[in-house]
Amino acid sequence: MSPRSQFNGRVRQRGAIGLTAALTLGLALVCMVLVVDSGRLYMEQRRLQRVVDVAALEAISRGGDCLPGGNATANSYATASAARNSFTVEQGTTLTVTCGTVQTGGDNLRVFSAQASKKEAISVVATRVVPTSVAAALYAMFSPGSVSPTTLLRATAVGASTILPPQAQLTIGTTLVTIDASKSAALNAIWGGMLGGNLNLSVAGWQGLVDSNINLLGYLNQLALDISLDAGNYTQLLGKNIKIGQLIDTAITVLTKGGTTTSVAVDGLLGLKAGVGSTEVALGQLLQLQTGATSAALNANLQVFQLLEAVVQVANSQNALVVSAPLNIPGLVNGSVKTRVIEPPQLSALGNPVLAKADPMGPNRIYVKTAQVRTLISLNLPVLSNVAGLASAIVSTPLVGGLTDTLNNLLHLNIAGTLNSLLCTLGGTCQRTHLQILPTSRIDILLEAAAADSHVTDFNCLSDASRSLTTQTNSSLVKLKVGKIDPANAFSSATDVTVEPLALIDVGVITCTIPLLGLGAATCDLNSRKPFYGGGLGVKVDTSVASTQNIHTYNQPPEIKQTPLTYSFGTQGVVNSLKGTLSGVQVQAYKPTGSSLLGGLLTTTADVLASVNNTLGVVIDNLLSPVLDPILDSLLNLLGITLNKVDVGANLSCRPAGQPTLVI
Repeated sequence: MSPRSQFNGRVRQRGAIGLTAALTLGLALVCMVLVVDSGRLYMEQRRLQRVVDVAALEAISRGGDCLPGGNATANSYATASAARNSFTVEQGTTLTVTCGTVQTGGDNLRVFSAQASKKEAISVVATRVVPTSVAAALYAMFSPGSVSPTTLLRATAVGASTILPPQAQLTIGTTLVTIDASKSAALNAIWGGMLGGNLNLSVAGWQGLVDSNINLLGYLNQLALDISLDAGNYTQLLGKNIKIGQLIDTAITVLTKGGTTTSVAVDGLLGLKAGVGSTEVALGQLLQLQTGATSAALNANLQVFQLLEAVVQVANSQNALVVSAPLNIPGLVNGSVKTRVIEPPQLSALGNPVLAKADPMGPNRIYVKTAQVRTLISLNLPVLSNVAGLASAIVSTPLVGGLTDTLNNLLHLNIAGTLNSLLCTLGGTCQRTHLQILPTSRIDILLEAAAADSHVTDFNCLSDASRSLTTQTNSSLVKLKVGKIDPANAFSSATDVTVEPLALIDVGVITCTIPLLGLGAATCDLNSRKPFYGGGLGVKVDTSVASTQNIHTYNQPPEIKQTPLTYSFGTQGVVNSLKGTLSGVQVQAYKPTGSSLLGGLLTTTADVLASVNNTLGVVIDNLLSPVLDPILDSLLNLLGITLNKVDVGANLSCRPAGQPTLVI
């Protein structure tokens, strides 16, 4: 073996491998430390980024702002969200919330611009101090001050809502503010009658419904879940017939989830549910949503009472139940008041005003209307024969008085002919006028208020300072009928109701035998009497007050989801006209027909019936005059209908916020 070969043995080779292995293991340890530290720092950064992402989304979705004066809600929303994700502001951590806008620069990059008065975008910046790495900590032990043992992590997120087309909302109907004992009793009777059940809600229960609002979007989403429909398919949901009990259950669920209602409102809903029965309604009959509208269009609030009131009226228009309404009318002792919804209301409408402006009454209209309600009041007249001076007034009236056949023929009553009347003066058998004051009478008053309606015709969204919404509102066409009305046909359909004259004085004929030359008393056969053969006196009113039109522009209407800006379109002339008609009802004469029915109105001069109107007319006026106010104030008002005004509320969002998203 040569001298050199002894150094090339196996022992020397083993030493080289050991050194290499040591170096490799050391390098692997360093790499492992770097990987662990890098992964840890990445996870810390990702966790911090997740905190600001969620905080920014929550602040923008809840409509946070940065207004001065301690009312900056954006900061509180973001801080609360961060706390729920285990990030609290303490030593070593910061959380900064800023409001502003997002602009796209010339380089097509988005830039956040801080502006406290704006809330289109919200920026959330969080920082946290964490250890740099294990290696750095070890190195710092041997070389203090050369490497920082901690690292400051920083995460930024900017949230904003997508901008949707403009959205407008209209609501119609009178909004009750305070419920007292009398209103509570009337509501129990009216709503219970319309639903075919019995209600016994307390004053507090009704007041709870009046004081509570419900978010329409949340309500419909929960309703779809409760009846197992696809979420987001609002057209299908609005068109589906749903039991009223289910609608109430869903309202209870939504109000309870919101945590903003009291138990009084829930108690009111539970009490209402007990008397609703199995009636089904479609929400599409009272809520209008444009075809293709987004869910953001439904993100509006409605008063719980108004929503349920419309549901009850829709149900009544379908079940044909006639409600006996309790009213305090002077003189109404044995009379009755009945009402029914003929056409249901459309409480609220939402949609894009751009489409509505293009065709205001087309398929994309934003249109609301009140219910069409028909009310029948039947009053018992006093016994007419006991009215002081009535008999003498009739006798002295040239039209039917005198009790002589000749006089009646000269006045063209033509009861039996002039010749027959002259023969009666000589004796024999003939027909004579026989007047009868009807012993009992019932007078009917029918008041029908057609639907008042309103729709969007124009809008302006050029700037926040000049935004406006224009509507056309039409008041109710009101019909008033007084006379004799068949209750069976009064509510049978939406067609016009026929009113017959209410006979008060019957001018009939009776066959009498008169002695020769009139010597002696005449003998008359009561069984031969022909009622109304010579006409009579009666009462009939069949009139209407035409609908009026009003164009109104709402300046600066509030955003959707806020309390609407309400305009009351005054129509006091309608009420005055109705009151004037009722307080001026006149007794009228009717032509003879030769049968038992009153014929056409006989044209007479005013002074002919003056004495009768001064007696019988006053009695009827005193009976009818007090009727209108209780109907308007106690009945129709509780159904959301007022004849002396039309209340229309408007909301407009020119740039409604859609789904919140992260833009930076």
